Amino acid sequence: MRLHRNLCFAVIDGLIQIFNEGQYADKVIQQLLKRDKRWGSRDRGFVAETTYEIVRWKRLYAEIANIKEPFSRDDAWRLFAVWATLKGIKLPDWKYFENTPTRKIKGRFDELSKIRKFRESVPDWIDELGVKELGENKWTKELAAQNLQADVILRVNTLKTNKKDLQLKLQSEDIETEFLPNHPSALKLVERANVFKTEAFKDGWFEVQDASSQLVADFLDVKPGMKVVDTCAGAGGKTLHLASLMENKGQIIAMDIYESKLKKLKIRARRNGVHNIEMKVIDSTKPIKKLYNKADRILIDAPCSGLGVLRRNPDAKWKLEPEFIDNIKKTQQEILQQYSRMLKSGGKMVYATCSVLPSENRNQVDEFLASELGKDFTFVKDNNVFAHESGYDGFYMALLEKK
Repeated sequence: MRLHRNLCFAVIDGLIQIFNEGQYADKVIQQLLKRDKRWGSRDRGFVAETTYEIVRWKRLYAEIANIKEPFSRDDAWRLFAVWATLKGIKLPDWKYFENTPTRKIKGRFDELSKIRKFRESVPDWIDELGVKELGENKWTKELAAQNLQADVILRVNTLKTNKKDLQLKLQSEDIETEFLPNHPSALKLVERANVFKTEAFKDGWFEVQDASSQLVADFLDVKPGMKVVDTCAGAGGKTLHLASLMENKGQIIAMDIYESKLKKLKIRARRNGVHNIEMKVIDSTKPIKKLYNKADRILIDAPCSGLGVLRRNPDAKWKLEPEFIDNIKKTQQEILQQYSRMLKSGGKMVYATCSVLPSENRNQVDEFLASELGKDFTFVKDNNVFAHESGYDGFYMALLEKK
């Protein structure tokens, strides 16, 4: 592979924004990809994937390069040199790569690869927390799986088409997909591609949604005609899935504290041909109180640490703080206590997170069930999804029924 100066400069600029300015990697990369209209898909792929890789392995590469944050531009080039050397890419004779100790880099890599926190490139505290909650063996496997690149998974919109027709339509646009066992609405891309430019996407035939995330709406056991509340709807990936499962019949109330996210859901719903969703911003306790004892089904896709989705958000591990985990656990319990009141007797509720930590998952459910309000509920079943077992995102979901 030959390195091109303008592409490498884009990566360096991106790294400075992500590491020093605290910007989100996905947003930075979106901006970088608009930098030069002449870039082809391979150029854009290089910028995106290289930036993500260096973000993912920041701790390991910084340790090898013997540099500390905040990184100077020279430091960012050193990280780049480590990445290129370990990839077996020949460094051009640019001033940024002068005196790069290639042999020393490989030696340091072999040495540090024996220590998990460096090998998997995580902060000490996350490594300690993972061991404490999952045990050495499980955490070691899960962490390794969280450093693999995530597959691109589509969820077919059954309001408009079916899996087979979607597969054929994408094939006609030179995108090959395959079915996934035990995921009734999922198609996996054989090779990465920009699916958002396809006719099928513009026509609302699918959404991009990880296979594990697709299990959540199914878990809620919805039926056409029900009144369903999605309490932390966000931009609505699971809301739209629920609408499909309900055949556009009945009512879904999509709630979130951020109006901007619900606006995105509105656009997506229109493209998906979904018309049974009503959106409500949670700006006080009033919208929740109005729905007490009204819902047949409730989905609580709770805010969490996101430790099950590091594969697609590698910068999250550098932004997370121990205090955030403590605070989010309090929030999760408050949400369970507050939002569960909207369920009517005989109704069902799913509590879900994209975390692999028991303290955010089963422990929260048990604490809720032991509370005064939780005594009205029975535990039906739960599902712990780990990336190292499934090959997809780490997720948790628990189904509860109100007596």
